[in-house]
Amino acid sequence: MSGWPGASIRVRLTAWYTAVFALMLIVYAAATFLAVRHEFREQLEDQRPDAPEAGAEERVEQQLREIAVVLVLGVPLIVLLAGAGGYVLARRALAPINQLGIEARRITADRLHQRLAAANAKDEIGRLTAVINDTLARLEASFDQLRRFTADASHELRTPLSVIRGIGEMTLRDTRTPAEYKDAMGSMLEEVDRLTRLVDTLLQLSRGEAGTVPLSREAVDLGQLTRDVVASLGILAEERQQRLTIDAGDRLCVSADRLVLRDAIANVVDNAIKYSPTGSTIAVRVDRNGDRATVSVADEGPGIPPEHRERIFDRFLPHRRRAVARTGRHRPGTRHCAVGGRIKWRPDFRRRHRPRLGVPGGPAAHGSGT
Repeated sequence: MSGWPGASIRVRLTAWYTAVFALMLIVYAAATFLAVRHEFREQLEDQRPDAPEAGAEERVEQQLREIAVVLVLGVPLIVLLAGAGGYVLARRALAPINQLGIEARRITADRLHQRLAAANAKDEIGRLTAVINDTLARLEASFDQLRRFTADASHELRTPLSVIRGIGEMTLRDTRTPAEYKDAMGSMLEEVDRLTRLVDTLLQLSRGEAGTVPLSREAVDLGQLTRDVVASLGILAEERQQRLTIDAGDRLCVSADRLVLRDAIANVVDNAIKYSPTGSTIAVRVDRNGDRATVSVADEGPGIPPEHRERIFDRFLPHRRRAVARTGRHRPGTRHCAVGGRIKWRPDFRRRHRPRLGVPGGPAAHGSGT
């Protein structure tokens, strides 16, 4: 049936069914004819022990020819009837698939909330319907995320553009001194830098989601890297009179991109410093959990509303100035920190918030800091 690329499944099923049935019928008819001829000739031999009866052999041959004619003429007729019956059966068997096709054509980008119905969820067509519905659900989630991202990104881009427009209009309204023009241009360049950083971050986020971020994988001492990050950010904690502590062992190696992993750890620790109250304690801990090394940051910040905790990694989440920054989601390195790396967040019973960064262990991971 591979020679019929344009034929429908119904036609191909009918052709296969008819061909197999015709072959079986021909074999059965031939076997029946040979068995009947053998039986007739044995009876003829038994009836003439001494002298053959006149015309007996001719009558047997005549009967055999009549049987052969009936079989030759009857087999094609039966095959045609079987083909017609097979076509009807194939049509009825494939009717649910045709119905699925009709329903699926009605689902457009604006109607992705609709789902296909299945008469029997346990048969093959029901399982196919479930797979299609799962695909539609993923498409709906992707489209919703794309719409939210487009709307929120437009909002984020509108703010610096509005500032640039306002500065320009205000500057052109009256004649000003060169120093005032210089200040206005400086303010506009600051907003342009903000736009550039935002666009670069969005581009890196898209590459990270698509898995196209180039990562230079190497063995990294996670404890030492975390201590370096804490040391570089310690001055920020001192300005807010915060106590920044670290508990990390030596030679706790992981397989990761050093620069991207450093950016991820710095992002989480920086967020903890920003959103923790003055005089609070921020505890950074590096340890091993099975075959993965983890960096956990416990702070005493305001936290994330319960209704947003399931979506803390969504781009431009509502209340993002708290929720997004609290998890480090505004930098692409946080979630795409390493090959196979993961980041999780959970509050503990003391209302301390613990982002946890997990990275796969490297070849030299079994050091003394476990």
